Amino acid sequence: MRKAIFLDRDGVINVDKNYVYRISDFEFRVSIFEVCKKYQDEGYLIFVITNQAGIARGYYTENDFNLLTDWMLSQFEERGVYITKVYFCPHHPEFTGECSCRKPNPGMILKAQEEFNLDLEESVLFGDKESDLQAGRNAGIKTLYMI
Repeated sequence: MRKAIFLDRDGVINVDKNYVYRISDFEFRVSIFEVCKKYQDEGYLIFVITNQAGIARGYYTENDFNLLTDWMLSQFEERGVYITKVYFCPHHPEFTGECSCRKPNPGMILKAQEEFNLDLEESVLFGDKESDLQAGRNAGIKTLYMI
């Protein structure tokens, strides 16, 4: 089994500016590349798990999200950091109903575990909201950091 780090996007990877979907609004957090490189060098796979309720609310489309995500991944790669996969939840209970992927539910983490044979007890999660940490707890991740 492999170990992983799970990163929330808005507030952890980038400065949270409410419903960021344009490259021009995306501002990387200080030290995010260095932190990811450290874990990568220690053998961790890197995953992004992000609620994207702006899609359900109609603020932007999945295509908008995918374009920004591709750009973000290229910025990591230019710095020698490779994100294994990005998982996102496009739902919001008020607009699309309940789902198993929206944090604090552990759906995105459990999907990564299934797809990549991850040892969640040896994995790490970084979040900026209690719902991020609760998703980690719900999935069995023991090491949780609030940014």
